[in-house]
Amino acid sequence: MLLRLAYLTVTNVLAALRLLPLSDREKDVEILALCHQLAVLERQLGEGRVRFAPADRAFLAALLAPLSRGVLRRLRLLVRPDTVLRWHRDLMKQRHARACRPKRPGRPPTVRSIRVLILRLVRENPSWGYRRVHGELAALGIKISASTVWEVLKAEGIDPAPDRSTTTWADFLRSQAGALLACDFIETVTLTGQRQYILAVIEHASRRVRVLGATAHPTAHWVGQAARNLVMDLEDAGAAVSYLIRDRDAKFPAVFDQILGDAGIKVVLSGIRMPRMNSIMERWA
Repeated sequence: MLLRLAYLTVTNVLAALRLLPLSDREKDVEILALCHQLAVLERQLGEGRVRFAPADRAFLAALLAPLSRGVLRRLRLLVRPDTVLRWHRDLMKQRHARACRPKRPGRPPTVRSIRVLILRLVRENPSWGYRRVHGELAALGIKISASTVWEVLKAEGIDPAPDRSTTTWADFLRSQAGALLACDFIETVTLTGQRQYILAVIEHASRRVRVLGATAHPTAHWVGQAARNLVMDLEDAGAAVSYLIRDRDAKFPAVFDQILGDAGIKVVLSGIRMPRMNSIMERWA
């Protein structure tokens, strides 16, 4: 179509150049001759219709569309003026459709960093399904649909909805309540305006609270010593503790987890921005 349209354009430009040396009388004679030839063709066609190729329609629409409807009615055409205007509307629709067509079909690909984060969450939490991962990403402020998480996991050969036979967080808290501790830093301001950080531990079963100390500067050495004191206190009380829940606060150094691990206490981290996982300690604080 484009090649034929270019051919028609060049041919008609040459025809227009041929008319330049002609006088007005000669042009009027040629116009009358063309009109008479059109009348002869219409008589021969009778009830038949003239078939216009797409390139012919595009050329006539571009040539005649600037004219008003009244002028088009006065012209001797093989089609009605409304048909010419309809050809022009179709031509404009095709132009806009090509201009608005997306360069790449479909949705844009997922950012690589988000894909890496999704796979990391699944590797660290094998029991999580795609909806749980989607909720964690939403909590981090990452806007992505659950179906996208499904597609990422499916592309990596990971089951997006694994079996839920593993223990849930609520089941874990109920079954381990007798051997479970939770700790957190409580921030407060004294009457003198000094900011203090209180490290406290609570037993899930009895709700007994142990205050390990208070300081204005919770250094790694201070927190480590508080962990040692907690271990000695538990040994003296004969308490059998297996787990300790804490958040991901930077005030907890690696030595804190190491001291508790040497004493047989496994540190369980709560989820990012999920205080409900440590709700008992949060409510007390």
